Amino acid sequence: MQLKGIHHLTAVTADAPGNYAFYTDTLGLRLVKKTVNQDQTEAYHLFYADAVGSPGTDITFFDFPAPPEQRGSQSISNTAFRVAGAETLQWWQQRFDERGVRHGGVQERDGRLTLDFEDPEGQRLSLVDDGGAGEAHSWDRSPVPAEHQIRGLGPITISVRQREPTEAVLTRLLGMEHARSYDHDGTEMLVFSMGDGGAGAELHVAVQPGVPSAQPGAGGVHHVAFRVDDAEYQAWAEHLKDVRMPNSGPVDRYYFRSLYFREPNGILMELATDGPGFDADEPLDSLGESLALPPFLEPQRAQIEARLKPLETGAN
Repeated sequence: MQLKGIHHLTAVTADAPGNYAFYTDTLGLRLVKKTVNQDQTEAYHLFYADAVGSPGTDITFFDFPAPPEQRGSQSISNTAFRVAGAETLQWWQQRFDERGVRHGGVQERDGRLTLDFEDPEGQRLSLVDDGGAGEAHSWDRSPVPAEHQIRGLGPITISVRQREPTEAVLTRLLGMEHARSYDHDGTEMLVFSMGDGGAGAELHVAVQPGVPSAQPGAGGVHHVAFRVDDAEYQAWAEHLKDVRMPNSGPVDRYYFRSLYFREPNGILMELATDGPGFDADEPLDSLGESLALPPFLEPQRAQIEARLKPLETGAN
C-alpha cells in the first residue's frame, strides 16, 4: 500500500458568499460541488478544484459561524497551490496588487519559487512553481487565463511542537519518506513525500517547540486528506485497526470514501479514495451549479435549503 499524494484540504470560513467570490473570481477555481457538511447540515461544504474536479486539486470549506483562528502550532499552517512558471507567479503578483490581496514577494523556498498570500479571512496560502509537472485541467470559464491557472494542491505545511511522534506516524504508519530538510526563517522544516513525489505529494512539517497551540476558527484549516487507491481502501482500514491507531473506521462520503485519525500532535488527517468522484450525481459540465446532497440526505432537502444562505453561482 502506498499513498498517492494530497487528496484535498478542508478549511473553515465564516463567510460563504465572500469565500465563493474569492476562490472562483480572484483565484479562478471552479466550484465543483456545492453541498453541506454531512454531520452538520446547516453548514455549506464547498469544493473548489480544477475543471474536472481531479483528486489532489480541491480545497474545500466548511461554513461555520466561528471567530477568527488564533494562529499557533499543532495545526495545518499553510496551503500551497501549484502553478507553472516564474512568469505565472509575476502575473499573480500583479493580480493580487490590483485586487488588494495581501501578499508577499516571489521568493525561492525549498528550491521552488513561491508567492505567499492570504484570503480575506487570513487563510495562509501560497503559489508554488511546480515546473508544469504532471497533468493539468484548465477550466474554460475561469477568469484566469489557462496558462496561469492553479494546477492543484501542494505542498501542505503543518506545524508541530514535537517532531518524533509525528515523524513516526508519517513514516511507519503512512509509509511516507523523509525526503529532505531545509530552514525557513530559522524554523526547521522536514519534507515527507508520497508516491511519485513532487509538490503535489509532499507534506512539510515545521518544528516549532516553543509555539503555543492554535485555536480553531475561520481562516484556519480543519484537516488534510491523502489519496489512497480505491482497491486498497479496506486494507488501509484494517491497517489502522491492526496498529491500534484510533480512527473513525470506514466513512462513505458518497463522492469518496474516508478514514479519519489524529496524529500525536492532534492534527486531523484523512485517507480518501479517488472515486466515485464529483460527477457521481451531476453532469461534468454543470458541477456545482445546484445544491447536491448524498442520497441519505435527499429526504431532508427542503429543511436543509431553508437553513442555508444564498450563494451566488453566476460564474458557474
